[in-house]
Amino acid sequence: MRLLGKAGFCLSLFGAVAGLPAAAEAFCGFYVSKADSSLFNQASKVIIARAENRTVLTMANDYQGELTEFAIVVPVPEVLRENQIHVAETRIVDHMDAYTAPRLVEYYDSDPCQPVMREMMAMSAMDSARSSGAGEAEKKSAATLGVTIEATYTVGEYDIVLLSAKESDGLLTFLNQEGYKLPSGAERILGSYIKQNMKFFLAKVNLEEQRNTGYTYLRPLQIAFESPKFMLPIRLGTLNANGPQDLLLYTLTQNGRVEAANYRTVKIPSDMNLPTYVKNGGEFGEFYKAMFDTVVKKENMKAVFLEYAWNMGWCDPCAADPIPNNDLLTLGAWWINTPPVTSNWQNRGIVAPQAAPQVYVTRMHVRYDADHFPEDLVLKETGDQENFQGRYVLQHPWTGSVNCPQGQEYLRSLPARFEEEAKTMAMLTGWNINDIRKKMQYNWPDPIPGPGPRPLPVEPQPWWDDIWKKQ
Repeated sequence: MRLLGKAGFCLSLFGAVAGLPAAAEAFCGFYVSKADSSLFNQASKVIIARAENRTVLTMANDYQGELTEFAIVVPVPEVLRENQIHVAETRIVDHMDAYTAPRLVEYYDSDPCQPVMREMMAMSAMDSARSSGAGEAEKKSAATLGVTIEATYTVGEYDIVLLSAKESDGLLTFLNQEGYKLPSGAERILGSYIKQNMKFFLAKVNLEEQRNTGYTYLRPLQIAFESPKFMLPIRLGTLNANGPQDLLLYTLTQNGRVEAANYRTVKIPSDMNLPTYVKNGGEFGEFYKAMFDTVVKKENMKAVFLEYAWNMGWCDPCAADPIPNNDLLTLGAWWINTPPVTSNWQNRGIVAPQAAPQVYVTRMHVRYDADHFPEDLVLKETGDQENFQGRYVLQHPWTGSVNCPQGQEYLRSLPARFEEEAKTMAMLTGWNINDIRKKMQYNWPDPIPGPGPRPLPVEPQPWWDDIWKKQ
């Protein structure tokens, strides 16, 4: 798991931090690259597996900083027992991120003089004493503030405390006394959770246990509970955030795609043809970041963006190996019981539809702050099983000899096609189209005079474009 620069808080979507100073054809193409969560700073990753009223929440973050400063507060619907709390392997979350990431694919034009053939190709640490149970003095102090320490556990490298409270001011005072320096505005939000009879899940790092794990990073925390509410609390995390944050939310459900119930869910632009130089270096990552910035701005940062929605049984193309059933079970897909999924991802091809567990995965990307997302994310499972993925296409031109009338027509059509690719990229990213054109260095034979459509002329750019940067 990649770590960020020292953040004012961590697991930003969940909560405040303790003790912190601030936390082409319908077929696929060859898979080329992906735009995973490493592109975005301050990105938290959450996986929610949900069926019936059962929810398993897996929370990962890219926190970087002193472990003594790590802490989270998560509202939960009930006092959790120790066996409702688990520490997962980071690789599973990273695998989910990679598997669902927006992807770049490429095709190659066939010989225009031969019959057309299309090939189907196949993401201050809690004291150790606390781990053995809250002290009587601490419990009495909490009680005077209307706060009850319901339970304490040590799970993996984390010390966990479950609280209930009668009043937000008492809870806020208790948390401050315990080193949780919640920012201004927290009392109002805590009060709203108390009115909903929610409890509070607190986690800090147990340094000794963390050393024993041998890991140099914090592994994802998991909690399991039953609740009729399908939601993700994000408001506490906005209070001390240093600007907008990115949340990658993955859901595992039985029947279909998940979407936000209280915010607009918008599909990310997809299936666009781009200039082939996007394959080089970090060009695809830069493209995707710019495109995402553009769509967020277009939606006034008030939308949830759908990046992937697909049955887990197959993928086309695969950005990573399908996730094994054992890992899906670990993530909370308790309803599956079929044989493990296999794949031929190593060959970068299609994984054909196969008998697989009924797991539908949805990936949503949210950029949020307190002004634009004043409510927690309320989610709903739909019956929609239409496949969707953020997919971007590179169509390489034929570079062989062309000795037929059809081939000459093909050559004449290329300039217009390249221009459309440049316009598409400029439209999606807001980049200057002349800069894009400069990077597009295609060399192809000049067509010989003859019948066929004439190439569309490339209009000269008027002088005023350079003055006002118009395209």
